Amino acid sequence: MAIQDLPVVTSPFTPQVSDEDPLDLIEEIEALKKREDATILAHFYVGGEIQDIADFTGDSLKLARDATKVTTKTIVFAGVHFMAESAKIMNPEKRVLLPDLHAGCSLAESCPADRLKSYQETLRAQGREFETVAYINTTAAVKSLCDWIVTSGNAREIIETKVDKNKEILFVPDQHLGRYITEVTGRPMILWPGSCMVHEVFSLQDLNRAKKNNPGALVMAHPECPPNLLSVADVVGGTEKMRQYVFARKEPTKFLVATEANMIHPLQKIAPWHEYIPVPGIMTDTGETCACNKCPHMALNTLAKVRDCLRDGKPEISWQPYFEQARFVLDRSLLK
Repeated sequence: MAIQDLPVVTSPFTPQVSDEDPLDLIEEIEALKKREDATILAHFYVGGEIQDIADFTGDSLKLARDATKVTTKTIVFAGVHFMAESAKIMNPEKRVLLPDLHAGCSLAESCPADRLKSYQETLRAQGREFETVAYINTTAAVKSLCDWIVTSGNAREIIETKVDKNKEILFVPDQHLGRYITEVTGRPMILWPGSCMVHEVFSLQDLNRAKKNNPGALVMAHPECPPNLLSVADVVGGTEKMRQYVFARKEPTKFLVATEANMIHPLQKIAPWHEYIPVPGIMTDTGETCACNKCPHMALNTLAKVRDCLRDGKPEISWQPYFEQARFVLDRSLLK
């Protein structure tokens, strides 16, 4: 079996729209948080209205660490399934709720645990010595098969300081992030052919058009973007690096932002003196630009569903046998 033969699977969903008053929902959520002794964690890619009511917001690395600081009995994770899994893994005694179980991740789905295990066995049968490094956008079952877990914020550090320099690296599942880390570290990698459905569809043609229409604008791109986008970016980094960069830059600047469009919200909050423009996605045959820079999985998180999961106590992430090994890998990768 060749690694390039492994399929990449995506499964977008259409979120339901609630006609309930957002202010009423927020009041209900606040009351239910007290009743259920709950803390809300929200990723930067969910809607701004959810970020604003969350107790913790951040990227995957920050939220993984924040989850270990929660003192309440219940965690509501407004994000996607693998993130809620990680919160449960690091807090086995707590109840972890996810507003919608269908909130998945195209990267996680591109690398099923059984196929990764089979490929690892193939490489070992060939006599190859390697360590498996997984982007955090993977299921807990996959994490349990790996040596290291990385985020876009710490991948370079872990590759340079922790991964055995005498072994090959099997990097899963994001080929674009892996390729970028290879460039900045000089470590060649065996790349799994996965990609993020949001970052994959950014259009270089439309980005160049946006640059032409906004002279002097700086381009910020997430390393999950394809190489042709990264090659024209002024700043390449994960969401936390983007926040730090715009905050440190005091001169008002116009930024073209190539990542999930909800990232504009935390950028505006931390550095409102700049102007932020989301990079458009693919141009359709009718000349319209699709809303591909909105993650359909993250969009399944709504105020109504946050309220519902607090009220009903479900969907809940249940403990699985492989969580213990995944916890060991997460702990040594992200928390030390």
